[in-house]
Amino acid sequence: MAQDQENFRDSIGTIKEDGKRAWVFPKKPSGKFYNYRKYVSYFLLIFLVTAPFIKINGNQFLMFNVLERRFNIFGFPFYPQDFHLFVISMIIGVIFIALFTVAFGRIFCGWMCPQTIFLEMVFRRIEYWIDGDRGAQIKLDRQPWNAEKIRKRVLKWTIFFIISFIIANVFLAYLIGSDRLIQYITDGPLRHISTMVSLLIFTAVFYFVFAWFREQVCIIACPYGRMQGVLLDNKSIVVAYDHKRGEGENGRKKWRKNEDRQALGHGDCIDCFQCVNVCPTGIDIRNGTQLECVNCTACIDECDTIMEKVNLPKGLIRYASEDEITKKEKFKFTPRLKGYTAVLTILTGVLIGMLFLRNDLEANILRLPGQLYEHKEGNIISNVYTYKLLNKTTKDVNDVTFKLMSHKGEVKLVRHESFTVPAEELAEGTLFIEINASELNGDKDKLKIGVYSDDKLVETTTARFLAPRSYN
Repeated sequence: MAQDQENFRDSIGTIKEDGKRAWVFPKKPSGKFYNYRKYVSYFLLIFLVTAPFIKINGNQFLMFNVLERRFNIFGFPFYPQDFHLFVISMIIGVIFIALFTVAFGRIFCGWMCPQTIFLEMVFRRIEYWIDGDRGAQIKLDRQPWNAEKIRKRVLKWTIFFIISFIIANVFLAYLIGSDRLIQYITDGPLRHISTMVSLLIFTAVFYFVFAWFREQVCIIACPYGRMQGVLLDNKSIVVAYDHKRGEGENGRKKWRKNEDRQALGHGDCIDCFQCVNVCPTGIDIRNGTQLECVNCTACIDECDTIMEKVNLPKGLIRYASEDEITKKEKFKFTPRLKGYTAVLTILTGVLIGMLFLRNDLEANILRLPGQLYEHKEGNIISNVYTYKLLNKTTKDVNDVTFKLMSHKGEVKLVRHESFTVPAEELAEGTLFIEINASELNGDKDKLKIGVYSDDKLVETTTARFLAPRSYN
């Protein structure tokens, strides 16, 4: 019998016994938690749509231009030279998610994941508006292709495509920048055929995900469901069914008016299946924590509504840990959570410190490969270098010059005495450094070079200076 009760773990809830897809028609949710989720979702949707169009100091608030390797995060520009900062940020993000998963389970999936927000708060709500609630959707799915079904399907699919196209445009604004996207729209699609084709491909992907693949993303494609199985323990707060209260000694039983359920040994669960009907992934929360559960709280609201109707206490399904249900233990800040918090705090501090130490102008000066020194008149040793200056700001850096700070010598630029580094651009060139042999301490002296703009020091860098061994 115990084995039969665990059969649900051998397959996922959206696959039938014959291997075909079991389409989920969830009941329209309502209740306290659903209202809270709507407020959070509306805020995140507004943020997602507007973030690429917000500028801070001339920088796009969020941009992930993979093609040109330029990233803006909260208004701070990042370049390939800042890859170490990006890596630290990603590690912080992973540890942050791990910390909240250990403490609160898959709460990110149910409340903040873009997949859940778009599917549940945009596409499904349009579906409820056009097709109706669960019963009407099932009826419409089973009925033949008559005028009503064709009209509703065409209307729904058209709206889904338009929304997918809008999402694809927003997604493109994150990739190439909002200014360029607006310019492409102004120019017209015929002048940017390749971009338009890419946009239609993204639209097709989003349409496929939200119109057909849906909850399968969370169950099959997303690795987070597998990750929570590793991170969760009996102390984690998840959406849980209180099996102690719900089952009683003799299990569940349908509701009968004026019946003393406790005297008969039955729990408070009246086996109405409303928690199953409202679940967007089609699972039975009463079977315990499962891979498919995204902690969306729809079953909590639905169960509380049923408990109110039969005059039983709310909270049969609630946010709780296994230890709270079985041992009545409240949530504690465990050593495991303290460890994650300590690592997260340290890494965050390191990142903040590195951001403050990060310069707006980054300089790299390297000896020209394959070139040795040149011995000139007056005992002068000359080395040739290439320089790269990256301007990370939205303003030009004017009148740029180089000066030696560690040795007496001369820096000579090829073709000009000074130059300008355009905003958010890379300036490259060649320069010579000439030093009297008497100033050198060895055959490979380390030079400190200052980068000046309008005679103000803006950056320092180092380079090796090659000289004959006889001058040691």
